[in-house]
Amino acid sequence: MKPNVLILCTGNSCRSHMAEGILRAAAGDLIAVHSAGSKPAGYVHPKAIQVLREIGLDLSAHTSKHMNEFLHRQIATVITVCGNADQVCPMYPGQVNRHHWGFDDPAHAQGTDDEILGEFRRVRDEIQLVFGAYAAGLKEGRVLAGAIHPDNCPP
Repeated sequence: MKPNVLILCTGNSCRSHMAEGILRAAAGDLIAVHSAGSKPAGYVHPKAIQVLREIGLDLSAHTSKHMNEFLHRQIATVITVCGNADQVCPMYPGQVNRHHWGFDDPAHAQGTDDEILGEFRRVRDEIQLVFGAYAAGLKEGRVLAGAIHPDNCPP
């Protein structure tokens, strides 16, 4: 069974969904990735769906969820992507790791439609860099763990 990783944000409408989609694509073979919010907005922002579609990821089936929906699951790692979620984040049964990587909320961007879309892309790209590096670290750890497995050691 894969360890559960829960990505938390306040509204669970933009950043956490983008991070979930990116991390699932990068490391879904190693971990089960979920997202939720402390005060879910009730929808996934259409521009978040749009900018992930631009990089080949489909969020159209995602839904906004409350973090309490995951209290019954064993969560190995909690990652918060906004300051408020970090402050209200509960401890989950079995939680081993906790990370906070804050990103600007593109849902609060102002300007023309193109400027707002540009902000969504900027935040997406930042999330992709951070969560891509996290996934690479998970994969490297798996390789190293396999390299030192007793079956791989010479007699």
